[in-house]
Amino acid sequence: METSKILIGYCIYLPIALFLTYFVSKTLFKNGKIFMLDIFRGREEIAEATNRLFETGFYLLNIGFALMILEMNLYQDNYQVLIEALSYKIGGFSIYLGVMLFFNLYFFFRGKRKAREAQTTERIVFKA
Repeated sequence: METSKILIGYCIYLPIALFLTYFVSKTLFKNGKIFMLDIFRGREEIAEATNRLFETGFYLLNIGFALMILEMNLYQDNYQVLIEALSYKIGGFSIYLGVMLFFNLYFFFRGKRKAREAQTTERIVFKA
């Protein structure tokens, strides 16, 4: 009986983890394209390519982590333990996704700041 509850847990956890990863990724990188265009001064091809590379890395890291923490050990044969285990897994994964989201936003803002500094430096050089 314990094995069937573990399989039920996997069947619930995996789609939720994959959906959360997809949702966060699409939201982040749809809006991140604007940052990339600013960083690369409107050069759409390189901004789009860089954004896709970030998105691919985001998927690999997050799906890999979701699969890595997949293991469920249910020592009691009841649904309460299953629900508690799922809430712990999904909650922990959601926190991890939030950290990854802010980590990516940090890189977007850092890239924007570096691009602005480089542009300011170029203006100073051209004026001199």
